[in-house]
Amino acid sequence: MNTTSTAEGDYRSLLQTPTLAALGPGPRPGVQSVEALSARLSQLTRKHCQGTREADLLRALILLWHDHLDAAHEIAQGIDDRDGALVHSMMHRREPDYWNSKYWFRRVGRHPAFAALALNSKRCLKEASREDQASKLIPAGVWDPCAFVDACQEAEPLPSSDPLLALLVKVQSLEFEAVMGCFLGLC
Repeated sequence: MNTTSTAEGDYRSLLQTPTLAALGPGPRPGVQSVEALSARLSQLTRKHCQGTREADLLRALILLWHDHLDAAHEIAQGIDDRDGALVHSMMHRREPDYWNSKYWFRRVGRHPAFAALALNSKRCLKEASREDQASKLIPAGVWDPCAFVDACQEAEPLPSSDPLLALLVKVQSLEFEAVMGCFLGLC
């Protein structure tokens, strides 16, 4: 197994939680504390020798997955490039601060993670027979992050048992996976 595969497996294991991250801020049961995550992430940074920027991006993304929005926000805010803006936008979407999320997504522009996200989301939405959502989120085969923000906002009042809400939560998990892959140098 090569170093990238080992790093990928190590970091992706931190996205394994009893339930997927909610579209909103949480908290949800089964997530790790900031302290526990920080200790594990420090070990992984030493093991895989990431630069500070990459380690910070991965730290912010994983903290966000575990519902630590303030801690993720603090890190993302300090990374002044499109990767930092990407985590920043995802955090504001979950807050929910939809307008601010779209502002940050516009600063991101076209991110390399969006290609994998479009492909995997389209497959997921097709399997769920929700081509209507695919046409909104992936017009002309291109991921539209602002359309996903709109979909999350529209889903906010839905009951937790609504299948569309569960589907959007799954798409969000695909977003985290695609973004993590890019931060690990896989896109």
